[in-house]
Amino acid sequence: MAVVVVESPAKAKTINKYLGSDYTVLASYGHVRDLPPKDGSVDPEHDFDMKWEVASDSKKHVRAIAEALKTDDELILATDPDREGEAISWHLKEALASSLKKGKKVSRVTFNAITKAAVTEAMKNPREVDAALVDAYLARRALDYLVGFTLSPVLWRKLPGAKSAGRVQSVCLRLIVEREMEIEAFRAREYWSVVAMLDTPRGQSFEAKLTVLGGRKLDKFDIPTAEAAELAVQAVQSRELRVAAVESKPASRNPFPPFMTSTLQQEASRKFGMGAKATMSAAQRLYEAGHITYMRTDGIDMAPEAVMAARAEIKDRFGAEYVPDSPRMYKNKAKNAQEAHECIRPTDMSAAPEKLRLTEADQRKLYDLIWKRTIASQMAAARLERTAVDVTSPDGQVTLRANGQVVMFDGFLKVYDEGRDEDGDDEGRLPQIMQGETVKPAAGAYRADFAKAVFAEGEPAPVGGDIRRAQNMMLGKTEAVKGMQHFTQPPARYTEATLVKRMEELGIGRPSTYASIISTIQDREYVRKDKNRLIPEDKGRLVTAFLTNFFRRYVEYDFTAELEGELDDVSAGERDYKEVLARFWRDFSAAVAETADLRIGEVLERLDDFLAPHLYPARADGGDPRSCPVCGSGRLHLKTARSGGAFIGCGNYPECRYTRPISVGDDSGAITPDGKVLGQDEDGQPITLRAGRFGPYVQKGDADEANPKPPRASLPKGWSPESVDLERALMLLNLPRPIGPHPEDGALVEAGIGRFGPYVKHNSTYANLPEVDEVFTIGMNRAVEVLALKASRGRGASAPAQPLKELGEHPDGGVIAVMPGRYGPYVKWEKVNATLPKGMEPEAITFDEALALIAEKAGKKGGAKKAAKPKATAKPKAEAKPKATKAKAEARPKKAAGKKAADAES
Repeated sequence: MAVVVVESPAKAKTINKYLGSDYTVLASYGHVRDLPPKDGSVDPEHDFDMKWEVASDSKKHVRAIAEALKTDDELILATDPDREGEAISWHLKEALASSLKKGKKVSRVTFNAITKAAVTEAMKNPREVDAALVDAYLARRALDYLVGFTLSPVLWRKLPGAKSAGRVQSVCLRLIVEREMEIEAFRAREYWSVVAMLDTPRGQSFEAKLTVLGGRKLDKFDIPTAEAAELAVQAVQSRELRVAAVESKPASRNPFPPFMTSTLQQEASRKFGMGAKATMSAAQRLYEAGHITYMRTDGIDMAPEAVMAARAEIKDRFGAEYVPDSPRMYKNKAKNAQEAHECIRPTDMSAAPEKLRLTEADQRKLYDLIWKRTIASQMAAARLERTAVDVTSPDGQVTLRANGQVVMFDGFLKVYDEGRDEDGDDEGRLPQIMQGETVKPAAGAYRADFAKAVFAEGEPAPVGGDIRRAQNMMLGKTEAVKGMQHFTQPPARYTEATLVKRMEELGIGRPSTYASIISTIQDREYVRKDKNRLIPEDKGRLVTAFLTNFFRRYVEYDFTAELEGELDDVSAGERDYKEVLARFWRDFSAAVAETADLRIGEVLERLDDFLAPHLYPARADGGDPRSCPVCGSGRLHLKTARSGGAFIGCGNYPECRYTRPISVGDDSGAITPDGKVLGQDEDGQPITLRAGRFGPYVQKGDADEANPKPPRASLPKGWSPESVDLERALMLLNLPRPIGPHPEDGALVEAGIGRFGPYVKHNSTYANLPEVDEVFTIGMNRAVEVLALKASRGRGASAPAQPLKELGEHPDGGVIAVMPGRYGPYVKWEKVNATLPKGMEPEAITFDEALALIAEKAGKKGGAKKAAKPKATAKPKAEAKPKATKAKAEARPKKAAGKKAADAES
């Protein structure tokens, strides 16, 4: 028998079904060897010698394969058909060298799909491990190691709190940071457009846009102000209009090519909001189950038999008119496709999504997408008719244009249309319009739109007059011509889809690396994801500024793309990988040596100057942007905290403690340098929401000479700045909250939030609470119980109280019990304790009555679980306290990250 080794147990299970009892199929569980995470694992002084070690988790898998080889004479390496798969096979061969000495045969097989036909055909065509692909892997692994273990320590020493840097990750981070800086530097420009709703002689309406005014064609910014727009509206509504031209042209749209890795990641992000990592994980499981072809590929070509199968499925499902006369052949446009495979497609074209019945949601959505895209790629083109209508005044001073589009035959659009990164205007069908006809304004067409317009505060919508104006719109007398205000928009932040697209355009990274790159910069807290948009954190800005200033060449897009090209040449066998390493290391090590004498103060000064236009934007009053807004005499400077966060602080510290974040742009617009004012307390003190070096916090009053340290409270973890209003801010500032005297000794019991999270305190005993919100709602019974539980963990503690009576199972799970309490009996369900009303005996309470009490208590405290609606007829009392959202306790600020190696970029 032969031993077949693949990466995963899922893949092994599928392949074992096809090969039968003549083969032993085992899993390596990914890579079995790696470079030890310590300095010296790659030695540039000795021809880039690389020291490998078998990972501790992998030793048992290697032993299992070695044991199987004792009785079997052949090892078949069947790992994935790409560079990483080739590397795993090479590592396995090297790690099993001692078990392969006695003349045992070793071969390599690859298949692009895990189907019986593909696997059995691969077994008939074994080959050797591809040395060129292994060399390409070694080159990339060595480069990533050398950059990580050489550049990361420079960051740790020169930029306190910074984490590791990566060869491609740093370039990807630069893209995101530079886009954010473009957004911050953007200044909106006002412009107006004018449209009219017109009626044909047959009473049908259509909308046309003003394109010519005063006999001159309008450009985007030719109506720059409201005054100019008013003149344009007057010009349109005061003239007779006639249809000057109607032009209809046939058009067609061809289908999109089938998916490769990058386009699959982009489309999954657009349509489902799936990140690159989640997309590849779902695709991996689909591949291992035999449903799709290999999912890491630069190729868009499809096997001839798959093309024929797709055409047959289209004919059976949609009819012969949806099958083009000849098969569609797609040619790959990737710059470097030496490692390309077939496109990503279903292994069985007849296995429609509804037929497959996948249970996992991500797999189901992704397979549906792949199947539709593949089928659509072989369908007939969509046939359209595009119509343009020009409406002109007799004197030629005014022209309006209407565009329409009609789908005459849907073709591939019947199955699939690609998503868009930006919204566009869809052109609809135009009514029947004849050249030479007179058209008239559709009176009252825009009345409803104008009613929704923005008006000055306290000003009602104007009535009557030739032109009625709002802040963002104006309306002509007939209510059929309107002017609309617009502003240019800043460039959009990257989504994972647009970032992958941009990296692909620049030639940075490869399909197999995109998911890990984007994941890593988020894991390092250089970038955060908000509403599917990637936003750089302060750490990410500083790292990018540092690398751009001191290692500019190595974060240049062209340099990174050229290096990727050289590595692709290695994989094609056209370049020696050690020559690539030697040339890179010579210049890179010299650049690192130049930073040896840099002081942290000098680094911060350079970064402060480099980021100055964005850190200190011009003030509206014309004052010095660097002047401290609190003390007035201090200068603002860039500073870093031990936690790794960057902030702007006053140079007069510690006399002046003013700080603000380095990010000057914010979608919510909430936290300004002086804080967002939430309101005032009972004494008239302003309550503000601010951003500091350790995150957002609330503050009572302002810092001044008389009160240099006003009361502050950090936002607990899980509380977003957008969710904090005056009431919640006062709740935080009034902590610790007194609960009452303890029933045993009369000492005060308090609830608060400390360095280790939410707690209750009695004398010197602190007991943790599981939820932050419980700090604001906990009563004495619950507090005494928590404190007793804490005491029960110590020596000689008394046993916990036993229930007086168990009433049954709560609808949401968990037992409802009647418990004895210091302040009388109460019903308990999980973390909810509800005191029995006076006069109600614990022995007499029913299940429904207990459920009602629990529901009322849970409603007041915003409990961990929403209590089920009670069956009892008695209604719970109205809420006495506002609900607070659930949140976990804020952890103590972490110390600067330890010196760990940069994650490998495959």
